[in-house]
Formats: sequence, structure tokens, C-alpha cells
Amino acid sequence: MAVLFTVLIPPLMLGVVLALGRYEELLLPAAEPAPEGPGAAPAVPDARKQPGPRASGPGEELSSAA
Repeated sequence: MAVLFTVLIPPLMLGVVLALGRYEELLLPAAEPAPEGPGAAPAVPDARKQPGPRASGPGEELSSAA
């Protein structure tokens, strides 16, 4: 019985590791490499340059869309 475990466990564990690697490739999207260099665009746009929604103050009412 001990010989059976000794012979079967390593191939089974290798199969588990390979199966988990394939499963990970299916779940995660393929990432494109980021461009490098001084002219490369930043990965995240600068939120300070874009105007956002105006926050209402304590005395102002929110406008309803309905």
C-alpha cells in the first residue's frame, strides 16, 4: 500500500498543479504589455484634469431626474 502511494501521489500532484495553471489562464484576461518611454500615456487618466459632478452644499437641494 505504501508503494502504491509513493508511485501515484507525485503524478497526481503534478496533474493538479497543471490543471490549476490551465484554470488560471481561463479566468484571468490576457494583459497587454504597457507602453514604455517618455511619450507613453499613463495607465490611469489624471482625474484632476476632468471636471466631475458638482457637489451640493448644505443649503442646496439635489435636482431629481424624474
